[in-house]
Amino acid sequence: QNIFRRSIHIEARIEKLGYKLPPLPPTPKGSYINFIRYGNILHISGHLPQTIDGKLIKGRLGEDMSIEDGQYAARLAALQMLATVKKACDDLDNVKKIIKVIGFVNSTNDFTSQATVMNGCSDFLGDLFGLEIGQHSRSAIGVNVLPLGASIEIEAIFEVK
Repeated sequence: QNIFRRSIHIEARIEKLGYKLPPLPPTPKGSYINFIRYGNILHISGHLPQTIDGKLIKGRLGEDMSIEDGQYAARLAALQMLATVKKACDDLDNVKKIIKVIGFVNSTNDFTSQATVMNGCSDFLGDLFGLEIGQHSRSAIGVNVLPLGASIEIEAIFEVK
């Protein structure tokens, strides 16, 4: 019996923050799989922002989306990613550390707030897991187009039990 058990169940925390974890990971949109587990390290493929009913959040920052819209999309992409993490390690409470997050932001050439948009994901993960587990290294990259017209794509590396 582990006396250092965590006292917060991550899925309950998601709901407390007003969100719902998708019941299943998203279906890959191409010729790849959602994750690779190598020992205790999970490499999570890029995930797009989808609502719980599967609607893709499309748009371009600096054109037809505000920073707040982008932050919301980043949280939704994080939720999709967490559904994959749950499938990979059975329980989100098995996450030991979020190591790295890479965010691609569909944005105009003159939009320069990609980091602020990606804070939507990073802050959300920190709120869910706490800073010791949820704080991570990160890249926020502006791109001129993403698959299916998505506004955000997020990939990550996790350490799990």
